[in-house]
Amino acid sequence: MQPTAGHQAPVRDPSEVQRFKEAMSCFPTGATIVTTADASGHWWGFTASSFCSVSLAPPLVLTCLAKTAQCFPAFAAAQRWVIHFVHAGHADLAQLFATRGADKFADAGFGVGEHGLPVLADASVVLHCSAYAKNDGGDHSILVGRVDKTQIGRETPAVYFRRRFHALQGA
Repeated sequence: MQPTAGHQAPVRDPSEVQRFKEAMSCFPTGATIVTTADASGHWWGFTASSFCSVSLAPPLVLTCLAKTAQCFPAFAAAQRWVIHFVHAGHADLAQLFATRGADKFADAGFGVGEHGLPVLADASVVLHCSAYAKNDGGDHSILVGRVDKTQIGRETPAVYFRRRFHALQGA
């Protein structure tokens, strides 16, 4: 997938970049923690609010990962990953997974799932994915996964809005 003509130049005005970031924080979204293991079995993960369903047949979802992320090489090579919908009780964990260089899996509640991948058992939803496509998305990579297994937990997913997690009332 190639960018269309005229859309290749990066935005250079720092104030416009800041306004764009602020505008994106005003869009309420869910938050996910995405995990995988590399060829040596080392676990990797990141927090993403860029997530959506793509298709029902086959069941596809996408998430986006910054190309500058420490875990990018592991996900670029990964054939499988797990997407966890976080609930309000996971706010600190989601922040940890968004922190570069943090020890993300120490005492975080992850267990070993299928294919040796880290799974957060008490997530609101857990989607076990196999790689379907990986596309360029500017400074991010768009990871499209085929959902092979779905688990639905008891907790209601949190909403991420203006850089904070919020519990849904009456859900």
